[in-house]
Amino acid sequence: MKIAEVIGKVTLSRKHPSLDGARWLIATPLKTDELNSNKKKKTEPFVIYDELGASSGSQIAVSEGAEASAPFHPDVKPIDAYVSAILDQIEVY
Repeated sequence: MKIAEVIGKVTLSRKHPSLDGARWLIATPLKTDELNSNKKKKTEPFVIYDELGASSGSQIAVSEGAEASAPFHPDVKPIDAYVSAILDQIEVY
C-alpha cells in the first residue's frame, strides 16, 4: 500500500461497463520525508480508481496490483490501483 496525494481527475470518453459509478484520479506517491512537510518532490503521477470521493489535495491510501481488484471479488474490474482510504491525519515518528 502507498500513500499518495491527489493532484487531479481523469475524464474518459469510453470505459469498461464494470467501472460505472466511480471516477479516476491522478495522484503522486509520497515518500516518508514528505508526509509531514509542505515540500513535495516531483514524482511520476499515476491513475487510481476511486469510489470514496477523494478530492484534489487529499492524501489517500492506495492499494495496487491484485489487491486493488480484491474488494470487488467475485466481480472482475480491470483496475491496477484503488483508493482504499482517505487519510485525515498522518503522524510520522
